[in-house]
Amino acid sequence: MSDWPPDYDDRYLPPPGSRYWFRERECQDPEAREGDILRKIQATMAWAWERAPFYRRKWQGAGLEPGDVKGLDDFSKVPVVTKQELREDQAADPPLGSYLCIPREEVRRIHGTSGTTGKPTAFAIGREDWRRIANAHARIMWSFGLRPSDTVFFGSFFSLYLGSWGALAGVERLGATAFPFGAGVPGQTLMALRWLREMRPSAFYGTPSYGLYVAEKARQEGIDPREFGLRILFFSGEPGAGIPSTKRRIEEAYGGVCVDTGSMAEMTPWMTNAECEFRTGMHLWQDVVYTELLHPERKTLVGFGEEGVPVYTHLERTSQPMIRLWSGDLATWTDEPCECGRTYPRLPRGIYGRVDDMFIVRGENVYPSAVEEVLRAARGCGEEYRIIVSRKEAMDELVIQAEFRPEVGARPGALDALRADIEARLRAVIGVRATVQLVPPGQLERTEFKARRVIDNRDLFRELTTR
Repeated sequence: MSDWPPDYDDRYLPPPGSRYWFRERECQDPEAREGDILRKIQATMAWAWERAPFYRRKWQGAGLEPGDVKGLDDFSKVPVVTKQELREDQAADPPLGSYLCIPREEVRRIHGTSGTTGKPTAFAIGREDWRRIANAHARIMWSFGLRPSDTVFFGSFFSLYLGSWGALAGVERLGATAFPFGAGVPGQTLMALRWLREMRPSAFYGTPSYGLYVAEKARQEGIDPREFGLRILFFSGEPGAGIPSTKRRIEEAYGGVCVDTGSMAEMTPWMTNAECEFRTGMHLWQDVVYTELLHPERKTLVGFGEEGVPVYTHLERTSQPMIRLWSGDLATWTDEPCECGRTYPRLPRGIYGRVDDMFIVRGENVYPSAVEEVLRAARGCGEEYRIIVSRKEAMDELVIQAEFRPEVGARPGALDALRADIEARLRAVIGVRATVQLVPPGQLERTEFKARRVIDNRDLFRELTTR
């Protein structure tokens, strides 16, 4: 493919009144787009075959080479890649792995995971890839309403976390004003309130958990979060912004619109899953990152309207291209038209969970996002909760600890009514009985990053009873 990898004009901006960055690409006939996607896949695979022993070994083991992929049906035969494989490859070929496709001296940025759930993984990005990432993010930010006149407040970590840096690159490429305030330093949230009131940025970026925490902290300080004047709040890093009741809480707190974005750090430009201005679910920007939804066990393509695991393929990355990377996330997808006019498929409920986050209680599949939806929809619930799964003798027990709002605790009988209402709603939604424990506001630990709200104690029970 002669025009691969693409070279973008960093000075380009759409006309001020345009809804689209590249109308022809965004509103392209899906069948015609598939032809363009195939050509990019072929170019990416040929590039990786020549430069990455990791991919060459993997594909040879499956009896495939790039020339065998003559259609998207053929591409579905290419084996998926897992995060564990990437970690193992970097351990065997440190520090960046044998899937690095550019010379080491051409790497311009190294980011990575914290390693909290396994060995840290390094992400190597070349200079031209970073330019393409910035252009992709700017284009997608334009789709949900950011403009050069906006000021974006970054309430997120500027460390290993690639999300912050990728969002910053997009804001700068868009020509908007960036306020990279950060998060995680003791006392920083209180300082954030002061700066938000002082600077009155028009947009906010962070995780949904931190967005809710900032609003809660503001109210504790006697500040209405609407005073900040935020028009757009966009989030990544965890489910939440796509959960209707959580989205509603954020929008009611700030008076701005809540936009759900994000796939995986490995897939940077991770913003290629993103809602548009109409917020009808995340568009899959297939011309930048090709996304398939596969059955969780069979790993075959699922139809529109069905649930599956997103599997991602870079179409414009040259440094460490991911080719059919298994996300482990859960979503459903649709090809129904969006009011914005873009013809990409969408995830109407966003990313709402992970295959390994789902837990089974008394034979029922329970997703943490379903519990969150019920709790956020309950008007008397506060901002924090915990899901505790334990085992008493041979029976699984599900306990939900949820904070209540101060005004609820002051009304006689209100806590009992709230508890009964939540328990009934949970039973209807998740199919099993849960015991709800309402606790005073502020009792549960807050986070300035990704929340970890599920505690499964059943392994401890098994360990104690088998000694």
